Amino acid sequence: MLTKVRDADLEKVIGNLLRYGVLASSVVVLAGGIVYLIRHGGQTPQYHVFKGEPEKMRNPVLMWKAMLHGEGRPLIQLGLLILVATPIARIAFSVVGYLLEKDYLYAVLTVIVLLVIVLNF
Repeated sequence: MLTKVRDADLEKVIGNLLRYGVLASSVVVLAGGIVYLIRHGGQTPQYHVFKGEPEKMRNPVLMWKAMLHGEGRPLIQLGLLILVATPIARIAFSVVGYLLEKDYLYAVLTVIVLLVIVLNF
């Protein structure tokens, strides 16, 4: 038997989702920063030479390969991606919550917001 979903329950779950998403993002960025400093901390920056973003930072497959080889920058990038995905996951979870509450107007409005965000990526 399904029990009625209350607003307080949804707020608690959504709060935990945001909390753990930011925490996970922080841990991944910190790990990437440590790896980066271990590998490149002693290098002197060359500000007079412009180097664009390498392909491995724009292509997810190459990014994963670089992380598996122990590179720090792609790991930092992953942490930032988790940070951006956290509020989007909150919106997606809100849709489910509104549907469980049978609050269809808010569910439709939240789906529209989610579509706008996803289409702007």
